[in-house]
Amino acid sequence: MVRRAHHSLLVPALVAATLSACSIGQKPQRPAWRTQAENACLAERRVSPSEFIALAPEVDGPGICGLTRPFKVTALQGGAVSFNATATLDCSMVAELDAWLADAVQPAAQARFGQQVVQINSMGSYACRGMNNQRGAQLSEHSFGNALDIGGFVLADGREITLVRDWGRGDAQTRAFLMDVHRGSCAHFSTVLSPGSNAFHYNHIHVDLALHGRSGRSICKPAPQETLPPPDPSPLIAQGRAPPAPDDETDNDTTGKPPLAAFEGPGVGARDGFGPVAGPEAYAPPPLPPRRDGIGQLIEDTDQTSSIERRRRL
Repeated sequence: MVRRAHHSLLVPALVAATLSACSIGQKPQRPAWRTQAENACLAERRVSPSEFIALAPEVDGPGICGLTRPFKVTALQGGAVSFNATATLDCSMVAELDAWLADAVQPAAQARFGQQVVQINSMGSYACRGMNNQRGAQLSEHSFGNALDIGGFVLADGREITLVRDWGRGDAQTRAFLMDVHRGSCAHFSTVLSPGSNAFHYNHIHVDLALHGRSGRSICKPAPQETLPPPDPSPLIAQGRAPPAPDDETDNDTTGKPPLAAFEGPGVGARDGFGPVAGPEAYAPPPLPPRRDGIGQLIEDTDQTSSIERRRRL
């Protein structure tokens, strides 16, 4: 027996079905905060279009992927730091990457290598895909131009630094440089995933400005580590800081006592911390010994300050 449905239950069901049918043809919308962030960044003029940073048409889809006001970026820092390939990024990412270069990357490169970074080797900017390129995964921030994958850097002398090789196997200063970059990235971006964070990021640093809940928490993996100090910029400075060898002379008295030289010789007349000031007698030839006659008596008729003998008295 088929029971008749109660009218009070049919009405809500019909309304829901009608709304569902209406929404079938509607395009899904990106979260409002993303467009708001783009517009706010532009209104604040955090990014100025140039020959290296150009506004591009809206990227609309597929689905909710895309950007309202994307930028095509070929270089940052006024053209001083290029990309190996044109990056499609939103306004906030462009502004933050520029600040990150100035605050973290370039100071670390200058300290470690004595030169600047001139190129970022990117492994991806905008791409409508799931996290870690996994099918069925939550959309990545790359889907909104709100992320960049960094595979390495090129220095001014042409030296190339790569994450896949140098993070774990580079020389001490190169590894320290990448650790410095990682730590500096965590101060600028809400998500930083470097080698060691998971298996998917073994060869690059992922940075993005994702909104992690209402708390605004950040993700920084792996945890930043302390690094060795940068090398001295000059061999002379390095030599000056090196402790003296046991047999080396040094003018630094580390005993906390006055130097022995303070108690040697005539202390009167010391001036300007350079020790006693010598009088003219210190530079005069030593006096000649007194003359004696044939029987050993002193002859006192010689002026010791003159080379001219006086006449003997008769």
